[in-house]
Amino acid sequence: MTRTATLSLVASWIRDASYVAALTGAGISTDSGIPDFRGPQGLWTKNPGAQRLSSLTAYLAERDVRVQAWQTRAAHPAWSATPNTGHEAFAELERRGKLHALVTQNIDGLHQLAGTSEESIIEIHGTLRQVVCMSCRERAPMERALQRVRAGEEDPACNCCGGILKSATISFGQNLVPADLNRAAAAASSCDVFLAVGTSLVVYPAAHLPQMALDAGSKLVIVNDQPTPYDEAADAVLRDPISAVLPAIAALI
Repeated sequence: MTRTATLSLVASWIRDASYVAALTGAGISTDSGIPDFRGPQGLWTKNPGAQRLSSLTAYLAERDVRVQAWQTRAAHPAWSATPNTGHEAFAELERRGKLHALVTQNIDGLHQLAGTSEESIIEIHGTLRQVVCMSCRERAPMERALQRVRAGEEDPACNCCGGILKSATISFGQNLVPADLNRAAAAASSCDVFLAVGTSLVVYPAAHLPQMALDAGSKLVIVNDQPTPYDEAADAVLRDPISAVLPAIAALI
């Protein structure tokens, strides 16, 4: 089957579906200048020690880890990144009524900047664009905390209670939000087509969503430049760049 035929087939599945769900991972944001984690040039591939900054235990216990984490947040490429054509294609699919739920493992907020509605997005690993106090649970825009860091505060504390501030992301050792998990599971179990885009499908529980979709009889489409554990079970696997594949599919619907 040719690439064009495959794209046309996937487009026909989406066009005929009554409910379409998607799961996106770091791969969709690499064309926006945000490195992934596990790819050949991934952050953790090149610097395994960087994972320590994502450990909740280390973050809460060690001020040095928090200081380094704040510097990393301030320099994060998300602040200068803009959505690419992959993000925009998902927004277009939603506008056409052909995308009903978008579960993302990404914390960069680029789907929202591209125009996908907050109602459709499930940020299963949280968001970098907010901070949360680990004591009183107060949330605030990340930019406020970063202004304090740029002004010289190495480890800004909560203005309400003095507690430890952290990005509103899910760290290693931290439980995912049950309501988000339930919404993601419901979407995977209800869809006719499930798109897994730019994700290695090895991080659970998000990686279980494609299986839930398959168990419900959904078509599974994988768009990723590296093999995944679900490739053999998928109805279509596309290795071409995400920023080219998704717009091409959207144009055929």
